[in-house]
Amino acid sequence: MSDALNPETPVIPEETEEEPIKQRKNGLYPGVSDELAESMKSGWADTELHDLRPIPQAENTAARRAALSARFPGERLVIPAGNLKTRSNDTEYAFRASVEYAYLTGNQTEDGVLVLEPTKTGHDATIYLLPRSNRENGEFWLDGQGELWVGRRHSLTEAEKLYGIPASDVRELPEALREATGPVRVVRGYDAGIEAALTDKVTAERDEELRVFLSEARLVKDEFEIGELQKACDSTARGFEDVVKILDKAEATSERYVEGTFFLRARVEGNDIGYGSICAAGPHATTLHWVRNDGAVRSGELLLLDAGVETHTYYTADVTRTLPINGRFDELQKKIYDAVYEAQEAGIAAVQPGAKFRDFHDASQRVLAEKLVEWGLVEGPVERVLELGLQRRWTLHGTGHMLGMDVHDCAAARRESYVDGTLEPGMCLTVEPGLYFQADDLTVPEEYRGIGVRIEDDILVTEDGNRNLSDSLPRRSDEVEAWMARLKA
Repeated sequence: MSDALNPETPVIPEETEEEPIKQRKNGLYPGVSDELAESMKSGWADTELHDLRPIPQAENTAARRAALSARFPGERLVIPAGNLKTRSNDTEYAFRASVEYAYLTGNQTEDGVLVLEPTKTGHDATIYLLPRSNRENGEFWLDGQGELWVGRRHSLTEAEKLYGIPASDVRELPEALREATGPVRVVRGYDAGIEAALTDKVTAERDEELRVFLSEARLVKDEFEIGELQKACDSTARGFEDVVKILDKAEATSERYVEGTFFLRARVEGNDIGYGSICAAGPHATTLHWVRNDGAVRSGELLLLDAGVETHTYYTADVTRTLPINGRFDELQKKIYDAVYEAQEAGIAAVQPGAKFRDFHDASQRVLAEKLVEWGLVEGPVERVLELGLQRRWTLHGTGHMLGMDVHDCAAARRESYVDGTLEPGMCLTVEPGLYFQADDLTVPEEYRGIGVRIEDDILVTEDGNRNLSDSLPRRSDEVEAWMARLKA
């Protein structure tokens, strides 16, 4: 990474009152000559983009803003994208806009803020963004976030064309908010500067109502969102195929080879991975969120791969397959795998419009409890096991969750709308039962210890049942073995 050009003495015209451009203490250049500063101001081609078309989801984001406007009439609504976060010294983490902001605008740039100003008939929306970096004061080449360092930003005019929302300079927004009157709500936790400007105008209770509404608005996906989730699942399936093809290289190295292989697919076909990939081989498969991915990959053991590609619009898949590293399940592995598969089949069958959200979880857990009783690992009857939750020693987690722009989407929704709610067409959720026998669990026979199996798919609720968005990946044990053999060949 190259050292910044930032001089120790900023070049700012005397007649302006702009803040000096932040300097790097140990930059190699002690200053900027007047001649260089003048040279950098001119001789640049006009790069304004004139033939831009609205982003594909522009109509969808407009409809979402209209629903938000109808819910909070007469109130100013402020939804920030968030700011860059420091990773170390003067390097930042890759930026990901807040889900609430991206959901309502389609924009993904740092420091952006959507403001809905109340009117007599609803709201007027404005998207506040950083304009293109300044060439007159040298920002575009001297500042660490200037255009020549991190890339070109869209102009405000370009942004208006792309997002279908009037755009203004975000640097003017804090002062405008400080002077604003009337009721205001803000989505908290993303932009401390915006929150500080509203500190005497908002309440935690009212802001939470805004956050909850925006979370529940995402429970039912529109057609654009469903298409993006399908795209994410299709790319994820190709990523799983990539992994099967390199298992011999993973055996020679570690779980990191699996992680890196899937990550390549996510970056080539999407924006990123949707969450930290779980590449858990052998006994690591019994750790639910094993993301260290630094263990050995051994023939004869299982690889639990829980990973998802995130699309360029932030929609993520969340898929798990448990794979025999050498391509064949042994007898005990197959018995446990087939039990989890049977539980998942029961869970998927329970995903229907009008069903309770909990139904698929209960259906899967019943099958797993029956298997544990049948194998003599827990004393029955099954109803007693379920009533006391005794199966949870080996099943551990809930059987699924809502999916969308967050891998655990809609998390701020009210319980009565989510976990205690009813399924509707357009909802998308995971069904992911598992059995996990810890390596130190003395209550099970030794041969079970260190085996973990999870199977997870992304299920869309339809008008007449459900659709498995990730069904291009095999699930049945014999199909998994045949699929792996084809890929390895």
